Amino acid sequence: MSDFFEKGDVKAFCSSIIYLKMIAMQENQPIFEKESLFGFNETVEILVTAATDRDWTNPATHDLQDSLARAGKSVKPVKVVEICKPEYSGVMMEKSDERIVSVMMPCRISVYEKADGKIYVSTINSRLLAAGMPDHIRDTMSCAADELEEIVRAVAR
Repeated sequence: MSDFFEKGDVKAFCSSIIYLKMIAMQENQPIFEKESLFGFNETVEILVTAATDRDWTNPATHDLQDSLARAGKSVKPVKVVEICKPEYSGVMMEKSDERIVSVMMPCRISVYEKADGKIYVSTINSRLLAAGMPDHIRDTMSCAADELEEIVRAVAR
């Protein structure tokens, strides 16, 4: 270890520690946000395609900019892409007492433009929400979260 520090790599080592701490902190955030590598409409299209390619459905895409415009409000582009995989949602709806989790269905990915002109995507941290749930619900939500992360990686790194 002393050779490591003698080589002057202390700054790189400290940067690595800070980066790992940032990743750990993100794991505990209720919402994940990533910058898209694409334009607004292209981001939405790629997300829907990435989801359907993994056997998810896209029951709806909500255009919040349009909805708000009809109410007299002007906002930058915002769409919420709903995706669902019956393989997962079916498990979570089997037992009557566990239907309470339906409030988190279907999974949603928000796509929006911020004041900086960049396009972002955000999702709910379903792993964090699954804490304290029955094992099969937690496991199912974890599997869904893994796939949701893969879908988001189609537009953001």
